[in-house]
Amino acid sequence: MSTHALNDKKIIRAWAIFDWANSAYSLVISTAIFPIYFIAYTPEIITLGGIQFTNAALYSFAVTFSYVIIACLSPILSGIADYSGRRKFFLHMFTLIGSIACMILYLFKGEPQLWLATTMFILATVGFSGSLVFYDSFLPLIVTEDRYNSVSAKGFTYGYIGSVILLIAILLMGNKPEWFGFADSQGAYRLGFLMVGLWWVGFAQYTLKFLPKDKRTAFTEKIMSNGFNELKKAFRQVWQNKNIVMFLTSYFFYSAGVQTVIYLATVFASKELGFESTELIIIVLLLQLVAIVGAYLFSLLGNVRGNRLSIMIMLVIWIGICIGAYYTQSKSFFYFLAVMVGMVMGGITIFVKSKFFVFDH
Repeated sequence: MSTHALNDKKIIRAWAIFDWANSAYSLVISTAIFPIYFIAYTPEIITLGGIQFTNAALYSFAVTFSYVIIACLSPILSGIADYSGRRKFFLHMFTLIGSIACMILYLFKGEPQLWLATTMFILATVGFSGSLVFYDSFLPLIVTEDRYNSVSAKGFTYGYIGSVILLIAILLMGNKPEWFGFADSQGAYRLGFLMVGLWWVGFAQYTLKFLPKDKRTAFTEKIMSNGFNELKKAFRQVWQNKNIVMFLTSYFFYSAGVQTVIYLATVFASKELGFESTELIIIVLLLQLVAIVGAYLFSLLGNVRGNRLSIMIMLVIWIGICIGAYYTQSKSFFYFLAVMVGMVMGGITIFVKSKFFVFDH
């Protein structure tokens, strides 16, 4: 990477702005609008190769397939990016993949575009998750270790505020489509998907302008093999450290559980508890606001009492949430669980972003 001063305010702001940019996907596409839209405008029963499954199941399969792709690509691309000095290049590439896929969702009107929409949703999810790999990798390059938590909290807050602003704008169009020249809310929400892509790629340009530039080596055919070699080297080093192996194993299961909750919560509430679209959106907005509080609360606790205690508390709460969700039968209790999800999701994201799981060294 090029020479630059650590803790530079402009660079930190540019890094945090990327959260403002891509959180529009995580709120509008993965949580609040697209899952409800997908269920509403696709057949309840879908047949593929003689096998029948529900539209909710197809949505779940799409999420799973997206993360299988990311799990396969990320380690390889990370090795190549590190060896070739192309962190920003890959950040830009995944941003383009995700944002363009969101824009194409504008074409999704119903069953005729079912498979186009499913494919674009997968690509958007891959773009979002892939970009985070390289986005997070910039943090130790731009701030000192003592500021990991606070800067992560700043990015997290930018993301939640920005995504809520865009969501409110899309909800206004959806609830009052005639104000914006639409015959119904469907056209308004389709425009919302386009707006997410433009918001994402547009604000990301500020990040890409001010983050430290790549210090690239020549792109030759050896880069691919060297990328694999870097991956093998890292794997051997990790395998020799039991603590890291245990952490990565536990993080795998933790991430799988959290992503399941985030992506399927609205589908579960709609299908099983009979929530209306308006009620679901209220829950999502509530979750977003509480998450900001949780981000700063657990960041403060981590700084004062140590990250180990903070993470243990959050994991215990997560376990309670999942057990409670299994027995949920009323809307009021689901609202309570949503508040708790927001609180711990805000906190845990800070530690994921900061890569500060080394537990007080």
